[in-house]
Amino acid sequence: MAAKLIVGLGNPGPKYQGTRHNAGFMVLDRLAHEAEIHVTRKAFGGFYGEGNFQGERLLLLKPQTFMNLSGRSVAEALRFHKLTPSDLVVIHDDLDIPFGRVKLKDGGGHGGHNGLRSLMQELGGGQFLRVRIGVGRPVHGDAADYVLTNFSRDEQNVLYRLLDGVVGMLVMLMGEGLPKTMSLYNNRDFLEEP
Repeated sequence: MAAKLIVGLGNPGPKYQGTRHNAGFMVLDRLAHEAEIHVTRKAFGGFYGEGNFQGERLLLLKPQTFMNLSGRSVAEALRFHKLTPSDLVVIHDDLDIPFGRVKLKDGGGHGGHNGLRSLMQELGGGQFLRVRIGVGRPVHGDAADYVLTNFSRDEQNVLYRLLDGVVGMLVMLMGEGLPKTMSLYNNRDFLEEP
């Protein structure tokens, strides 16, 4: 059975738990719950778990290295499992997408995201699939500070819709493949009432 390494990006520790920069961790936690995979083992410089879900072997990883070094953790896991970047799915926050929307992207640059920058340095390129979680941009102030703030109360009230929607998208990606999933989910607003 082919394995997929699915990585949620974020920063470790309770201080960062509810911040926008930890959207990748939040989605991975939701997926782990859905797949009944415990991401509690300490391995590859992060928390790790593996199991079977929807006919796929899933390797789930939350690097605990801080965002700007997360590439080390991911590269170590890929090497250990003899996987290539094409077996990798990275879930991360994205300032250029409005809150409530998500984009799947295959390959590309880092767009100023320190986690992606670290991954690209360690892997020698950007040929991996990204799940870009929209967190929006601040109206005023510094983007670097903004991603380290918590979601607003209004955002927190509907965050579950976004997280559940992304997990649904990942399930479809596993079953139906990238083109169909992109056509159905890219730019969809998960906050609209079903």
